Amino acid sequence: MTWLELLALVVAGAAAGLINTVVGSGTLITFPTLLALGIPPVTANMSNTVGLAPGSVSGAHSMRTELNGQWIRVLRLGTASLIGGIVGALLLLWLPSEAFDAIVPVLIGVGCLLVIIQPALTRRIVARRVRLSTDEPGPHGGFWLWLAILLTGVYGGYFGAAQGVLLIGVMGIGLVESLARINAVKNVLAAIVNGVAGVLFVIITFVPTAQEEARVNWAAAAAIAVGSVLGAQLGGRVGRRLPATLYRVVIVAVGVVAIISLVWE
Repeated sequence: MTWLELLALVVAGAAAGLINTVVGSGTLITFPTLLALGIPPVTANMSNTVGLAPGSVSGAHSMRTELNGQWIRVLRLGTASLIGGIVGALLLLWLPSEAFDAIVPVLIGVGCLLVIIQPALTRRIVARRVRLSTDEPGPHGGFWLWLAILLTGVYGGYFGAAQGVLLIGVMGIGLVESLARINAVKNVLAAIVNGVAGVLFVIITFVPTAQEEARVNWAAAAAIAVGSVLGAQLGGRVGRRLPATLYRVVIVAVGVVAIISLVWE
């Protein structure tokens, strides 16, 4: 890869790290960038996951204040994210690469749709919270919430675009908490999914019999990692002051361009 391409990935990684910390869906920035640089979809997805994992950890650390008093909740829901991330990553490795190539435009479209409807989803969550008076769910949600987190982890391990939006949605319904504290838990759960999937992708890269496309592009992953860590710290400090609409416009615009390029390829 050229230095200009690596710089583009650092910038894309920084944008994704910032967006993931504040809203979610940073994958819709970095993944299309990798495709635009000519990296095959499966390799791009694996490299993207490995690259964004450090940013997810950095984002969770940047919002540690909002995690106070929530560590038991994080441990309980984190087991679901761990299992789901493993299953999703294994599905990516086991299923034919042609299946992933065919479904990528659909997954990007779903991610864009979730980003668009997030404001309406958030309003519904807030309205529901107002209606709840004494009849509140348990402090960590019921089994259905654990199962929803598990399924979201499967999706995140397989692809991951808008995983954060899904996590905020299900936890907003299942927990009675401020959105800031829910967002902090979301960052930890996303870090777990990206981390465990990234570890599996790194391991499979060193397996001699692995398919050529089922390997991490180390230069691309490293560039995204550097950018995502810096962007996540920025998101934890000042990113929340920026209008969320700005993030959504950028995410959807990049996602639509990626869909068009993939369909016409």
